[in-house]
Amino acid sequence: MADKKKVLIVDDSGYMRQVIRRHLESKGFEVAGEATDGNEVVEMATTLQPDLITMDLSMKNLGGIEATKLVKAAVPNAKVIVVSALGESRFIKEAVAAGAHDFIIKPFTEDRLISSVKSALKMT
Repeated sequence: MADKKKVLIVDDSGYMRQVIRRHLESKGFEVAGEATDGNEVVEMATTLQPDLITMDLSMKNLGGIEATKLVKAAVPNAKVIVVSALGESRFIKEAVAAGAHDFIIKPFTEDRLISSVKSALKMT
């Protein structure tokens, strides 16, 4: 991939961040950073200016819905894909209303993640 897209991974689980990182890097994406909660991602997104953010919903301090709203306000061009075990329709609706491009329910396949990332970044 000639033009590497920068991704910021946000999840309170180190294992989940590692899984997402492995899938993205294997397809040529650059993981610019990792955050463990909503407050951290807002600061990092402003500094790193990522093309895409994978966002967990259930995190300490500031949850994914509020963090998505703040990130979209601070870095409007960044695409957000929510990756969460909270797959109820109300969470999906709230995430999309907050500015999320897509919602992936854990557990997920590598193909599902990469397909969503490529769609968000308008890649083929």
